[in-house]
Amino acid sequence: MEALHEFSFGNLLEVGPGGGALTEHLLQIPDIRFKAVELDEEKVAHLHERFPKIKGKIIQGSFLEIPKPFEESFSIIGNFPYNISTEIVFRILDWKDAVPSVIGMFQKEVAARLAAAPGSKMYGVTSALVQPFYEIRYLFDVPPTCFHPPPKVMSGVISMTRSSQSLNMRSEEDYRKLVKTAFNQRRKMLRNAVRGLFDEEKLKDKIFDLRAEQLGITQFAELTFQMRSSALRG
Repeated sequence: MEALHEFSFGNLLEVGPGGGALTEHLLQIPDIRFKAVELDEEKVAHLHERFPKIKGKIIQGSFLEIPKPFEESFSIIGNFPYNISTEIVFRILDWKDAVPSVIGMFQKEVAARLAAAPGSKMYGVTSALVQPFYEIRYLFDVPPTCFHPPPKVMSGVISMTRSSQSLNMRSEEDYRKLVKTAFNQRRKMLRNAVRGLFDEEKLKDKIFDLRAEQLGITQFAELTFQMRSSALRG
């Protein structure tokens, strides 16, 4: 719970409360306006029985399908289901203007990938798609022994804080197109991976000698202004 101390919460959504191990502490935060989203009907019933004050604050359904839970801005916290954790992050991106901060537990590999820096083995398409909008910090490992029954994988907790300055790109759609195309063939030089998006003359630039994993998000954003217009909507 120490990771919560540096954040201030008004509206807070917990994703996947399960048995309520985290919910128990969240409900004690002063002046919090709390909601939780839980898909499992039995777990919803258990939460109602265990925490009478949670009545009216649980949304039964999938986080990937529910409408935005607050009209105002809200933070998100949760032990995210590992099988959809990346999809959860991209759903958060859909709401990024309303979500200033996120604290989440993921499978360690996914958490490390989100927080990875350019040039590292873990840096990839997920890193490059999320980092323009959120500053991500890897906070700590969570070993399997912390759970019952213990999972077969290590877990990791990260924080996501919405970036204070927006990255200058031609459009988010163009940026996503470039990043996904570049990492689709990450072992190739960028020149070969993204050839269909740029005129041959532009591909002579030395930056195209690099591979996708060597480019930071600012470099990707700058390249969007050089993409061929006819390639952007393909």
